[in-house]
Amino acid sequence: MIIDPAARQTDGESVRIAKDVLSAGASAKLCLPDGPEEFARALARRGSRRPVVVGDGRALTRAVTLLHRRGELTGCALSVVPVGDTALAESLGVPGGAVAAARAVLDGVERRLDLLVDDGDGVVLGALRIPPVPVRAGAASPVPLSAGRPWYRSLVRTLAARPTRLTAVPAPHAARLRVEVDGRPVVDTDEPVEAVSVTPGAAGVASVEVRPLSLGAEATPLLATGHTVTVTGAEFRYRADAAVSGPVRRRTWRVVEGAWGLVLPAGR
Repeated sequence: MIIDPAARQTDGESVRIAKDVLSAGASAKLCLPDGPEEFARALARRGSRRPVVVGDGRALTRAVTLLHRRGELTGCALSVVPVGDTALAESLGVPGGAVAAARAVLDGVERRLDLLVDDGDGVVLGALRIPPVPVRAGAASPVPLSAGRPWYRSLVRTLAARPTRLTAVPAPHAARLRVEVDGRPVVDTDEPVEAVSVTPGAAGVASVEVRPLSLGAEATPLLATGHTVTVTGAEFRYRADAAVSGPVRRRTWRVVEGAWGLVLPAGR
């Protein structure tokens, strides 16, 4: 059981529940890495044990990436108890909540899932989007308050309540990209697009949706399916699962059918 450090900081109670449920139902070795390097070493030294990742979508993607680059993904079934941002794990079929997810680790079955692998050896488990969706401008991180300093609490509340100028978030704009699926163009650079999304589907096929720039009425999305997707054009960034990558001028993704195994509740 590899507990990502971010999970311990984000939701220690869910981590404790996961540890209790898993330890009560099976013999588990606990690993508490302090960072990515120790995370990688813990995964590499798992021996014949089945790795269980306790963490968010980034931790799950990190584990799959490491196993892929070591050539060990085919023979390794991963389990995950999502803590923190659970969106990716839940989109893959992992139940939400520490108790339900931990029980699925104990009683679930391995499902083979398709994987998107790019020409830079990166992986995509769930979906990628071009351009990446920006963080909501009004979102703010919680501010820790000192219980013993009322003047400090008052100052923090005053500062947090002041409006700030949000100049760091760029306005959405059209992209000029050429999108090819299995070598066939879906859209070219002469037609600006609002967004491109790619998701691994079933049986080694990716689903591609291109949204042309809408001028008035909503434009009809362009849909395609295939085994490889290539995007070229001006420098662009993309969100793959929970991480933003780029900028790049060209990127190709290919679907690897049944590339990795994830333990999910029986019947899913």
